[in-house]
This record gives sequence, structure tokens and C-alpha cells, in this order.
Amino acid sequence: MTESVHRNGRVSLAALSLAAFSCTLALFAANPPPEDLGPEATICPVVYRLDESPSPRGYHYAFFGNAFFINEQGYLLTDAHVLDTFRDGGQPYLIVRRPNAPPRLLQAAIVATDPQHDVAILRVTPNPFAGKYRVAALPLATDPAAPGQPVIALSLHPIHLQDAQSLEAPREDRSTGTVLSYESTQLEESAPAAKVFLLSHAVTRGQSGSPVLASDSHAVVGIVEGRWLRSSAIAANAAAKSHGQASAIPGAATPIEYAIAVLQRQGISWHKPQTSTTPHPQ
Repeated sequence: MTESVHRNGRVSLAALSLAAFSCTLALFAANPPPEDLGPEATICPVVYRLDESPSPRGYHYAFFGNAFFINEQGYLLTDAHVLDTFRDGGQPYLIVRRPNAPPRLLQAAIVATDPQHDVAILRVTPNPFAGKYRVAALPLATDPAAPGQPVIALSLHPIHLQDAQSLEAPREDRSTGTVLSYESTQLEESAPAAKVFLLSHAVTRGQSGSPVLASDSHAVVGIVEGRWLRSSAIAANAAAKSHGQASAIPGAATPIEYAIAVLQRQGISWHKPQTSTTPHPQ
């Protein structure tokens, strides 16, 4: 139920200054997600339902991370490690928003996982795009993220992490920053090394599985990777490369190319940048 979390409170607060937050809002106003639903419509918390029946506050749940929609058939992407608890059984759920109504828990099926690159595909049922839900799909970038590129990491988390209830709307997190560099690291024990790219802001609790968007196109260039800094030696090396700021532990993301490869193997469609209705053909 827990994930590796790497914090630097003062750096995170600086990155989320009023000026940066205002800039982020302006970017979304100029180029909103499909159907003008807002970024929160594309992201769903991944949870485990703890109650058999709801209370007046909804279902009590355990929170693991986030997933985001990539097409109108109800498919989502997340980190494979977000689903570790469900490897031996248990039903994952997604919290899906509705217009002018409380959010609802919907069942999610694990379609495919790629532990080496920490990527997983989910499909939610019933398909919220066929019902009265506030949902939209994010496009996946056709070009890799480049060092120096401005990006935005979007995520949701429960207001009360230790007492999360499904009728309480999750809180949004928006982290603006830049791509620092690419690193090679082992994301799964005994697996070959994989690439991640470092972010100028720290990864905070609950951001695993969240999309990292290019600031200009709002296409997904990566998926927030919440557990890669497990080694203190790796952490120190990454911090040293972070513009020489030894105290700044950068966040990391899995390049979207790994997720696209899994989607291709499964024959699942996705959206290209600047496309709101026509999925990428397979």
C-alpha cells in the first residue's frame, strides 16, 4: 500500500509558487483538454475498496496512485508498481468524476503490465465514456521529451490519506518544471535497466502513475515514476546532476515510448497530439 516517497519541502513550495501556478492555469485555458472538461477529467485515483457497503461519506478506501485515460474505450495507463497489491488478487477500483454529482467507484481490470519499464494498462467498467461521467482522454506524444523542455505533472490524491472516503472529491496537484536529463536505472529487481527522465521538481506522495504533459501541446511525454530512487547512491548522483543543487532530489518519469510499445502489442488505440476524436490507428 506504500510507495517510495522522496520529498524536499522547500524546493517543492518554491516550484509551486503563485507565479508558476498562474502560468499553469493560463496554459490550460489556452489549450484545454478534450471537451473543455479540465485536466482532472483525464485522471483517476487507483484505490482498493475497504468497505462492503458505503457509509454517508461513501466507501472507505486505500489509495495507491493515479491512472489516466488514453481513449474513449475506457483504457488507462499507470505505473505497474501502483498495482503491486493486486498481483495476488483483489479488485482495483478507480474514482471517476461525474458532472454535478459525487464521484463514483468503478471496477478496473488489469489488461497488461510491463514491470521492467514500470508500465501498466487498465480498463474500467462500465465504460464511463458511454455514461454520464466527466471524463476525457489525453493524447500521447509522438516525440520524446527533451532536456530543458517545460512540463506539467498532474495528479490527484485524497484529502485525508489515512481516512479516504469515496464521496470526498480528490485534491488536484499540479507541478510545473522542466526535463533535466535521462538516466538508466533498474525499475524491477533482476530486470534489465530502463530509461527514466529526471524532473526539476520532486515527486510527492501519491503522484505515481500520473501523466507528465508537455506544456505546449499537453501531450503525455511520460508517467511519474515514484519508486526509482530506492538507492541512496542513485539519489545522491541524481541530486548532484540537478543543476548542481546537492539538496534537490529530482523527480523521475518513465518515457511514454515504453507505454506506447505495450499498447501496440495489445492492439489498443490512443490519441495523437492535437487530436480530440480520432484515436491513433493500429
